[in-house]
Amino acid sequence: MASASLRTQSRSGAQRIREFITTAAADGTLPPGGRLPTERELARRFALPRNAVRKMLAQLEAEGSITRHVGRGTFLAARPDAGATAALDSVSHTSPAELMEARLRIEPALAELIVTNATPADFERMETCLEKAERATTLDEFELWDAALHQAIATATHNRFVIRVLDMVTAVRQQAEWGKLKDRIVTPERRIKYQEEHRNIVRALKERDAERARAFIITHLQHARRNLFGF
Repeated sequence: MASASLRTQSRSGAQRIREFITTAAADGTLPPGGRLPTERELARRFALPRNAVRKMLAQLEAEGSITRHVGRGTFLAARPDAGATAALDSVSHTSPAELMEARLRIEPALAELIVTNATPADFERMETCLEKAERATTLDEFELWDAALHQAIATATHNRFVIRVLDMVTAVRQQAEWGKLKDRIVTPERRIKYQEEHRNIVRALKERDAERARAFIITHLQHARRNLFGF
């Protein structure tokens, strides 16, 4: 129980780092290309261990929000607008059940957009996320690359409205309530199954087979819902 509590506290603190960076970017305090505080400074400011800060920065890098350069520092890659920040704030109290209900209706529809609009670079990014997730040695690392895969899939639609909607899905999945659920239900065996399902989805998208990709997305989301809620 103590370990689970520490993981929850760490996630909450890491989420505050995300909000700090997003807000600073939106209000212009941190311009595009601006340098972020160092890991040590962020750890001190948010009372977090360095490894928790490092994981959050790695996730933001995987999502394309920041860039990191050895010996130079960490920099903002793009500035979300104020409307984006407000939209993300507006869904902060969405329940896991509400989110899964929405995902089952939204995400299968992405398949058609992706097979029409995705570039080879998009598929390369998806493959990288799959490989990193499969090599992950901890649940936190797996979750990081799982989130990055979802971001890569959303980006591959090349539709700014859809990407904004999927940003809100990502924001909800960062909530502490989701972390508690995943700690309880994501076993090593289920991780393997999720990875297999992700592979099926990406393979069908790469083959430009929207119907098969849509079916794989539905199967995956239904499986995740059963694991979360038992139905």
